[in-house]
Amino acid sequence: MLSATDSATTVISCGARRYALAMLAVVYMFNFIDRQILAILLPSIRTEFQVGDTVLGLLAGTAFALFYVVLGVPVARLADRVNRRNLIAVAVAIWSGMTALSGLAANLWQLALARIGVGIGEAGCSPPAHAMIADLYPPQQRSAAMGVYTLGISAGVMLAYMAGGWVVQNIGWREAFFIVGLPGLLLAALVRFTVREPTRGAAEQRHDSGDQPTLRDVASFLLARESFTFMALGAGVSSFVGYAIIFNMPSFMVRSLGVGEAEIGFSLGPIYGIAGGLGFFLGGFLADRIGAHGHRKALSFIAAATAISAICYATVFLSMTLAWCLALFVLPTIFSNFYLAPVLSQTQSLVSLRMRAVASSLVLLIINVIGLLIGPPVTGMVSDLLRASQGEESMRYALLVVSVVLLPVAAFCYWRAGRTIDADLQNANERD
Repeated sequence: MLSATDSATTVISCGARRYALAMLAVVYMFNFIDRQILAILLPSIRTEFQVGDTVLGLLAGTAFALFYVVLGVPVARLADRVNRRNLIAVAVAIWSGMTALSGLAANLWQLALARIGVGIGEAGCSPPAHAMIADLYPPQQRSAAMGVYTLGISAGVMLAYMAGGWVVQNIGWREAFFIVGLPGLLLAALVRFTVREPTRGAAEQRHDSGDQPTLRDVASFLLARESFTFMALGAGVSSFVGYAIIFNMPSFMVRSLGVGEAEIGFSLGPIYGIAGGLGFFLGGFLADRIGAHGHRKALSFIAAATAISAICYATVFLSMTLAWCLALFVLPTIFSNFYLAPVLSQTQSLVSLRMRAVASSLVLLIINVIGLLIGPPVTGMVSDLLRASQGEESMRYALLVVSVVLLPVAAFCYWRAGRTIDADLQNANERD
């Protein structure tokens, strides 16, 4: 199914380009539905298997992320050589099938193995998708295009919460995995047979030499760019907070606010879908506009938005009623998502053509090791440590500590990256 060569070097029409971007966003939406459906199911899984928050954090984050981050780099190296569209289609089929199999788990170990399978499949999604988008859209439109792609995150989380919340309360948590997993098999076929593979470098009229640098070359090239190091670290810390909240917000609302799973799904789902989506899109859109006058200004803007989100989250986790909690949750959901599209876009712009998928995998490796591999279990550990003194309120204070302490660190990293970003971008094509 995977071809060793790319498509013919033909110009992709505006309509085909938009269709490809829309389909990649839908793929990313399914990616996050299958990844995040577990969050709304955790209270029921906790009850059935009688485990603590640390174990749930390992299941939600580490079991998935371990293989996801390890396989991301070799899959990305493959994507820099073969047809990226076909690779994405195979990945969708794998993770969708493994999500459906999660519903058959008879114990926690079987569920963990199924989640590992989901992680293996999802490792083949974002690096080739980022590289395709970079070849579909020129640099001055790239952050906005990445913003459209990352809308898949908010749409996926929204549907995972809303569908998962209703299904788990009215049917069962196992059935939720079947319902969200099986449609992905059809999506895999649509991607394979309806999306065009773009020519590498077409959006910038850069010439592709065809030579693929080694992984060491790509890593050395990126790490020599100070802006990349600080952007990646900032994104990792932001992701730590983001995953901690996404996976544990239902537990906080069940224990501290006495809310049922279905109500949580229909309350949080639209916030993640609308406010979260607005944050992803505006982050990319505004970064393109502000970046036209200097990319340092764009990263300073991201830093300010991240710092503001820390203050907003503090008010959320100190709320004592559901109404106030949901109302206050809207603003930080918007501001805390501003960072992702600009970071992904600038990473693509910092490297040569045959480095793009690997560069994406490296920034995702950093983001997911810090955010997904470490974030949920560490947050669960903090909650378990606070349980003796805070009882059922332990998750409230764990999320409060994580957000208030770490988001200012992320804001500093974005500000620091801005000091060298413009100079680093000037040397992006020296390996073409």
